[in-house]
Amino acid sequence: MIGKVLGFIVGILVGGPFGAIVGALLGHFLIDRRRRQIPKMSNEQLHAVQTNFFTTVFLLLGNLAKADGRVSETEIQLTESLMTKMGLTPEHRREAIRLFKLGTADDFNFDAVMGEFKQLCGTSPNLINMLLVNLVNLAMADGVLDEQEAQVLRQVAERLGFSRFAFEQLLRMLNAQNTFRQEQGSYQQGGQPSRADELALAYEALGVEKSATDADVKKAYRKLMSEYHPDKLIGQGMPEDMIKAATERSQEIQAAYDLIKKSR
Repeated sequence: MIGKVLGFIVGILVGGPFGAIVGALLGHFLIDRRRRQIPKMSNEQLHAVQTNFFTTVFLLLGNLAKADGRVSETEIQLTESLMTKMGLTPEHRREAIRLFKLGTADDFNFDAVMGEFKQLCGTSPNLINMLLVNLVNLAMADGVLDEQEAQVLRQVAERLGFSRFAFEQLLRMLNAQNTFRQEQGSYQQGGQPSRADELALAYEALGVEKSATDADVKKAYRKLMSEYHPDKLIGQGMPEDMIKAATERSQEIQAAYDLIKKSR
């Protein structure tokens, strides 16, 4: 299932890969983040961050795919399908596959990979968030998150500073956002999803309760949208080819927020 991961990249040589999370989801992590000043990077530092993020994503995705002991033919097919959809060049495909395979190796050094990521990207909160968000999102892409995959994700989350509560909340939020998108697509194609169910998904997609005040809903929405802000992402070292994915996710958040507003 995680083999589909390789669609993430549009190329390390031109930039790199491909988000979002908010509110109570991060607990004390968000507080620490607000206090941090993000240092401005030189072109060399920016390139190093982009390269490390790309490398870390594919290594961890390979490791995640191997969590159940093997990478299946279905995973390979899904990977090829997503690479084609992203329009990867043969050179980019080779680089993505090389890193992915390294992540599946028995001697994969998880601690070393995470240590280097934290050293190079640890001052970029959006990248920290998006690394885990993207891993979770792809892990859930086939609608199944088995325990072996969840264990790997928890390990990554812990190293990134997420509490167990924040990780579980992230899973719920992303699952709700994905399901909400599917429901919206069904509605546009003539289906009739339950409005009550759709509204419940919208609240969960924003990480708030139905009983939340208008102010709290708006606050959660703004925090989520901030996580996807193009200028912030690029300024912290996000390659431009990641922005499309962030924009698509922000559209889901916007649709959920609009539905909630209309219902009130």
